[in-house]
Amino acid sequence: MAASGFSDLRDKLKSMTPHRDECKNKSADETNGKGPKRKFRESEDDELEHSGGDDAVAVATGEPREHEARRVKSGIAQRCTFSPEECALIEEKIDDVVANGEAGLYREHTVDRAPLRNKYFFGEGYTYGAQLEKRGPGQERLYRKGEVDEIPAWVHKLVIKRLVSDGVIPEGFVNSAVINDYQPGGCIVSHIDPLHIFARPIVSVSFFSDSALCFGCRFQFKPIRVSEPVLVLPVRRGSVTVLSGYAADDITHCIRPQDIKERRAVIILRKTRPDAPRLDTDSPLSPSLSERPAPLKAKRSRRRADPNAAHRPRVLEMDKEENRHPSLSHHRRHSSGGSSENYWRRGQEHGKHRESSERKVKLRRH
Repeated sequence: MAASGFSDLRDKLKSMTPHRDECKNKSADETNGKGPKRKFRESEDDELEHSGGDDAVAVATGEPREHEARRVKSGIAQRCTFSPEECALIEEKIDDVVANGEAGLYREHTVDRAPLRNKYFFGEGYTYGAQLEKRGPGQERLYRKGEVDEIPAWVHKLVIKRLVSDGVIPEGFVNSAVINDYQPGGCIVSHIDPLHIFARPIVSVSFFSDSALCFGCRFQFKPIRVSEPVLVLPVRRGSVTVLSGYAADDITHCIRPQDIKERRAVIILRKTRPDAPRLDTDSPLSPSLSERPAPLKAKRSRRRADPNAAHRPRVLEMDKEENRHPSLSHHRRHSSGGSSENYWRRGQEHGKHRESSERKVKLRRH
């Protein structure tokens, strides 16, 4: 089988990022420039999908899966840190973040939405997936300073401070915090956290429910399918997972749709490299720092349904059209009553008048 999978990704990362050590043992084909072709396609989750063989890294490198799994495990440290009571408190704070995002209270690049998964960048945010002008590993860029909101105080107090006191990370290590909020069936496709953006280790803390982190998978879509992983790592609510070495740098990790059975959130804590590249000041992706971006329009909400909502008039297409063409709205308000509420009320009155007329006709017939 041709080596067309993650070995290509590793080679590309090594060639495009100055922070990766040079590979000591290269194959003759790679030395002669006859390596396998590289394939990249964009996934529906706006993450970069890495094309590879069905057996992912294990086949691509020629190593037995068991040996590959041992190498992955060597770069993983995990512990259960937060009690159920501490989890509940932090989960309330995560709900507040979601509510603020739905209300449009964050800067434009703080919130990144995808089907069944929302990201909230704090401290530092970066471009990836469909946002990239040039696709492929090594093309990710940090946003300019101030384009995402600062790390919330509760993250420092309830999460980072605890990990520092437990010796998981050193004081002052974290300057980037990302909250990933998953709905059942949500996922993140196979990827490696950009080596030229983030120092190691990569620290994540899980909340709301248990899940799993998989290594060495390949994703396909329409319908979505995931190849056999090299390693499946159970991730419990309240647990801390630390990735470094081989697990962070030399094999992809992902979250499969079947691993999210209930709502799950993860807080990812990282440190950006001092020389990590940023977007140019004239980049079309970012508005002027002097102007605060307009509030985000909420695409979905997890708030409880309002029992009275069903009795309220719905916004009709005619009202949406008026919003698109304000110059016509004044005329329509005078000619047709303007709002959907008036239209709804007139409809009720018309219905009552019609019903009474029909009754009169029936009485006359009798």
